[in-house]
Amino acid sequence: MKEKSDVFEGLVADLVGNVPLEEAVGLLECGMIHRALDLNDGNQSAASRMLQIHRNTLQRKMVEYSIGAPRSRARRKPASREGRTAPRRRKNGAA
Repeated sequence: MKEKSDVFEGLVADLVGNVPLEEAVGLLECGMIHRALDLNDGNQSAASRMLQIHRNTLQRKMVEYSIGAPRSRARRKPASREGRTAPRRRKNGAA
């Protein structure tokens, strides 16, 4: 069985001169993200651990490469603002 470095070297040899570096990096990142998400049944936290990147970085790259459906999250008001009718007054005095 070939070692990972041998397989990677063969891939590099095929790409050099045929694919611009930026495009090659994008293809590699996109493919690795798809694979990690598939292996973890779409679980982004587990996929980010597998890729050894922060979950926020994974989500940013998913948006960048249009991977998966964007999740819409309803934004809530902070608890301190819920139910408040009038704005609070500032206290007088030295700060």
